[in-house]
Amino acid sequence: MKVQHDIVFMLDVDNTLLDNDHFLLALKQHMAEQFGDTLRDHFFSILESLRVQLGYIDYLSALQCLRFADIHDPRMLLVSAYLLDYPFATLLYPDALAVIAHLNRRGTTVIVSDGDAVFQPRKIQRSGLWDAVEGRVLVYVHKERMIDAIEADFPARHYVMVDDKLRLLSIMKEAWGERLTTVFPRQGHYALDDAEVHQYRSPDITLERIGDLLNQTFTRPDAQSAPLFVGQRA
Repeated sequence: MKVQHDIVFMLDVDNTLLDNDHFLLALKQHMAEQFGDTLRDHFFSILESLRVQLGYIDYLSALQCLRFADIHDPRMLLVSAYLLDYPFATLLYPDALAVIAHLNRRGTTVIVSDGDAVFQPRKIQRSGLWDAVEGRVLVYVHKERMIDAIEADFPARHYVMVDDKLRLLSIMKEAWGERLTTVFPRQGHYALDDAEVHQYRSPDITLERIGDLLNQTFTRPDAQSAPLFVGQRA
């Protein structure tokens, strides 16, 4: 029987703890330098088609599709090394690891991300996030559809979800109700798209940067029944 946690902090990765928009720009520049603008644009067109089809960005599958365009070019084989060996630790937002340490003192932290089964775990490892949460990592295709699985793996009296996508926060809030506190860091292109944001319910907490979580306290006066108290640190 799994131990019931008091509070579980669920943390997204891309544009929540790590500047994934910066990585995309770096990848575009690398592809253009290696193969030219036309092939770069073709690669990102494949990437977007796969995103629509699969529900997540699959860099390695897109690369495999692109490779068929010129299977004899050895440079194409080196793009996988660029992806898998990228120094993702350099893309962590300021205070991202400090935030995890801060939350670890108040509950149980879990990475809950969407992505493929190879590149996304590699990114989480290379960035240092895997070790920061002591290996508590979940990678799904659609995390908002995995609420029962999350609760089975990490049963808790209360959950906190930190994510840059307000759509996901709204869906999860609808499912969990008052058992979930939603935290919305306004980082990355999804969070800064006002037309997108205005379609969904307001989060419980909005932050300008992930580091602002260091100023939040999460305490439960009565572990049996009282609601989660969220406040500013003195």
